[in-house]
Amino acid sequence: MDKKQKVLFLCTGNSARSQMAEGLLRDMAGDRFEPLSAGMEARDEIHPVAVQVMQEVDIDISGQHPKGLEEYLGKTFIHYLIVVCSKANETCPRIWPGLLSEENRFYWPFDDPAEATGTDEEKLDVFRRVRDEIREKLVEWIKDH
Repeated sequence: MDKKQKVLFLCTGNSARSQMAEGLLRDMAGDRFEPLSAGMEARDEIHPVAVQVMQEVDIDISGQHPKGLEEYLGKTFIHYLIVVCSKANETCPRIWPGLLSEENRFYWPFDDPAEATGTDEEKLDVFRRVRDEIREKLVEWIKDH
């Protein structure tokens, strides 16, 4: 039986931030946690630049796919819920069935790199920055959990 604690990263489209967080946690502590991700309004595919910037740090998320909240809500026991965008935080259920306590729900608002404007290089820089911010936050979170 798998004793890993399930961590659900939730955002709006499940195409960038939550997908990067899922891949990062799997790479950093996949022996301790089972990372999952979902979106309140799941997109059709992962943003290609998210896949690209994760490949830059030797993490392949190309096999992941966007999932809607209904994939897990009421079906999967979640140990930790981490909401990574403000829009999802506003619409996500405040109480998750099976979540042990409100202390296991975290709100980490990261900029949405999919909304970046400018040149392709400027957009790429935003994806890289958000990826690195998620990694930094996960390093600290893993220490405490």
